[in-house]
Amino acid sequence: MRLAPNRVAPSPLDGFDFTAIVRPGDTIGWPQAIGEPLGLTQRLIAQRDSLPHPHLFFGMSSSRTLSPELADSFTFTALNGAGTNRRISSRSDIIPAHVSAIPRLLRSKALPLDITLIRVRPLPDGSFTTGPISDFTQALVAAARCVIAEVDERLPVTGQDAILPAGAIHHFVTAGLHEVLMPDPEPTAIETTVAGHVAGLIPNGATVQLGVGTLPVAVARALVNHRDLGIHSGVISDSFVALMESGAISNARKRIDVGLSVTGGLFGTRILLDYADSNPAIAMRSSEHTHSQAVMAQLHALHSINSALEIDTTGQVNAEAIAGRYLGAVGGQPDFVRGAQLSPGGRSIIALPSTTPDGKLSRIVATLGGPVTTARSDVDVVITEHGVADLRGCSFPERTRRLIAIAHPDFRDDLRAAARRGE
Repeated sequence: MRLAPNRVAPSPLDGFDFTAIVRPGDTIGWPQAIGEPLGLTQRLIAQRDSLPHPHLFFGMSSSRTLSPELADSFTFTALNGAGTNRRISSRSDIIPAHVSAIPRLLRSKALPLDITLIRVRPLPDGSFTTGPISDFTQALVAAARCVIAEVDERLPVTGQDAILPAGAIHHFVTAGLHEVLMPDPEPTAIETTVAGHVAGLIPNGATVQLGVGTLPVAVARALVNHRDLGIHSGVISDSFVALMESGAISNARKRIDVGLSVTGGLFGTRILLDYADSNPAIAMRSSEHTHSQAVMAQLHALHSINSALEIDTTGQVNAEAIAGRYLGAVGGQPDFVRGAQLSPGGRSIIALPSTTPDGKLSRIVATLGGPVTTARSDVDVVITEHGVADLRGCSFPERTRRLIAIAHPDFRDDLRAAARRGE
């Protein structure tokens, strides 16, 4: 369906027929989290018995669209096990890719994609905005044979890499009643303590990268009294709004993107979406910009703040899997860790509570129980509620000593004993 400017005439969602479009062997994909077109994905699931067992491709999910029993009707290919993907990670083929590489992998067909489902809002010039998501949405659209869009006036008007020409979309449907929203989770007391240590390392005027989750929310709250911070991040959450309104963020000291908070995803609720609507201080960019080391090398004092499932006493980071369960991602952590090191005055920070939530297991370990997501040579600083371990320039014995010093006291003797045994 080709539309004239300002004249979007979407078809009713409940009449849309995937069986007329999906071919045997097709892969169907959609944007991450809040970018999921919930009406279309639910319609797809409802018609599964009439479809030729297509492949589904997705990043982080925040809806309950996908469940284990659907693996009888679809093949799942996921970029991570984060969010509600944890429900289906054991049934998914996981692609361990840096976020910076995903657009290139899609365009080159290394990640095959045939049909893309998106959400859009019409703009006066006849183009469309994808609103809260731009990380690799352009690549999802460019790679697909067929692009189907939900027209949704609830989306914020955003620009830059969130803009699509009308000719890029083949079918339009009305948006469903429901949309994916992501309220900030409430940090624990331990995470608040960790965040206080993190904030103490970040100077006024620094550029900051934060993700989503309880610890990033805690760090954002701890930064509320800072000044002249810049934002360059893969995603931002509702906590960003409070930082803006407190005056903590000005983006004034950036060497590029001056005055702009740069992100690829607005992972929040109406608080964030309404704040971003037609806001010229927010730039929606693709992951080829947000996760580019060449770009980050030009930023002033980029402090990347990431977390982990566990970290060993040499500084190797596992942010992906524990006990055979894929719970996290490669994601943007390696991109931002290295980008922060290239930024003049920058620093890469790995922050985590010292134990699992039940207190039974240490998250600082002698030997990783899962893969190495970030190499020990790329980690500057590790922070727990027990303090800060600066690993820059440290030998193996000194790294071990400093990391054990910030482990939970209940596990330090065992870690020292393992170090003596050379484990």
